[in-house]
Amino acid sequence: MPDNTPLNLHRSNKPIWYFLLFWTVLNAVQSYTLEVHGDEAYYWVYSRFLDWGYFDHPPMVAVFIRIGDSIMHNELGLRLLTVFTNSCSLYLIWLILKKYAVDAKWFILVVSGLFIFHIYGFTTTPDSPLLFFTVLFYFVYQRYVEKDSWQLALLLALITACLLYSKYHGILLIGFTVCSNIKLLGRKSFWLIAMLALALYVPHIYWQVQHGYPSLKYHLFDRSAEQYDPAFTYLYPLGQLAMAGPFIGWFLFYAAFKVKIKDVFMRGLVVNCIGTFLFFMVTTLKGEVQMHWTLIAFVPLLMLVLISFRQSLTPPKWFYTVAVINIVFIVFIRVALLFQFPFVMNVGQLESYFGFRSWTRQVERIVGNNYLIIRDGFQDPSKYNYYSNSARSMSYDSRYYRKTQYDSWPIEDSLQHKRAYYMQDTKEPGFTTDSVIDQYHRRWYTVWVNDVRTYQKVIIEVPKQKLKLSPGQTATFNLTLQNPYSHAITFADSGYTHKALMEACFFQKGDLKLAQKADMGFNRISLLPGAKAGYAFKVTAPAVPGKYDLLFSIRTTPFPGSRNSSVINLVVE
Repeated sequence: MPDNTPLNLHRSNKPIWYFLLFWTVLNAVQSYTLEVHGDEAYYWVYSRFLDWGYFDHPPMVAVFIRIGDSIMHNELGLRLLTVFTNSCSLYLIWLILKKYAVDAKWFILVVSGLFIFHIYGFTTTPDSPLLFFTVLFYFVYQRYVEKDSWQLALLLALITACLLYSKYHGILLIGFTVCSNIKLLGRKSFWLIAMLALALYVPHIYWQVQHGYPSLKYHLFDRSAEQYDPAFTYLYPLGQLAMAGPFIGWFLFYAAFKVKIKDVFMRGLVVNCIGTFLFFMVTTLKGEVQMHWTLIAFVPLLMLVLISFRQSLTPPKWFYTVAVINIVFIVFIRVALLFQFPFVMNVGQLESYFGFRSWTRQVERIVGNNYLIIRDGFQDPSKYNYYSNSARSMSYDSRYYRKTQYDSWPIEDSLQHKRAYYMQDTKEPGFTTDSVIDQYHRRWYTVWVNDVRTYQKVIIEVPKQKLKLSPGQTATFNLTLQNPYSHAITFADSGYTHKALMEACFFQKGDLKLAQKADMGFNRISLLPGAKAGYAFKVTAPAVPGKYDLLFSIRTTPFPGSRNSSVINLVVE
């Protein structure tokens, strides 16, 4: 039995407090000195347009950023709540583990060695609030298992709603926890948790309904790869080992699954850990799984490892040495980021942390108070918006790309008939007239656009999602065009600098193979706000047999055309 006298508890907490102080200071310094990542900048723009939902994610990350940014508009402000809640999360894990008499030394060594915990100590994405509310869920659930209390039930309902408002992955934690403890269904207080959490989540559900379930469509369908790549599956476990710790990850997984389940709470940890890792392993069959998506699985993994160490699996002598090497390696990477060592500034996602403060100043000198439009990619316009502290840059999401939240924000509405600077990373003869080279020698092809005219938000409803045609066969698509803007629109060209046209676009593996223009009937369509109009588009199937993705796109020069309809799976044979 552990000695739980107040004096002993105080002594056991002391190294934890020292560790958390160092951890917090390191994360705060890293946050202050490191430029925002492209994703963080995107979520900062979220925070400028607070809503109950967004195209990619629920809104909690926007709330986190809005609170910190309102205190100070700098990188630390954007990450302030992440730094604070990350340290709180580690302390709550320590409190959870005190029941199992976990040793402070091993707690510090293992936590410090989890690479994924370092990442979310200073990076603010939806995973940041997800980590905090995951730990908070376990903290309260441990007590709820032991005591069926209405107060704890109310608290769990609030935390459950916050989990779902953080990231959709939160449903895995909720589902696997219930599966691990079916007896919860017999508690009246459990149904209070379920109903209250659902009631608190209704605003987001209503937002999804109002906007046509964009998040569900994107995550369940649009992110799926066109064809399975075995690399998705065999690289997945390697990525998880790296996230657990470059040198100790394999041993942590071994230790976690050697644990002996002694109570209901531990069973919940095991089911959540195994279930989450297996769930994402299965999803590799439909597309690439990013390494950090399993973040919520590393919380129970950490606890199971430390409980296992306490139960019977005393770490071998070599583990201490390797764990220290593992920590030194990770801290070295963080120091390299801190001092901007050249070898980290050009590595994958790390590259996005550097250079955009000066890049924004460079572009601002050209653009002035005009709008900036950047083609295909939410990160660059978001970083411009963040470092200019404005919302004057927009991503033009073309038919070659995918939709983002920029297709919903009112930025596009604001720049109609305005002068804007258009940038892209590919040269378009006849359109791009100049270029800008940034400090990393990347060339941006540019042109000034007078009297901007775009229709990114226009919705083209298609009558079917699958179709089979013969080569050269003509088919009529009865399309419905809807105006979602708060102002009337017309596709007539009279009085406009740039002509509008609609095209049927045939893609194969992301490459445009054929584009067919609509007739002049399209240019006679005018729509009041919220109004709809029908249009019969006669389309001729490609002469070359094969599988095509067919979509309808509205284009105005110099832009390549937006993605206005859903994709029709077309087979030509």
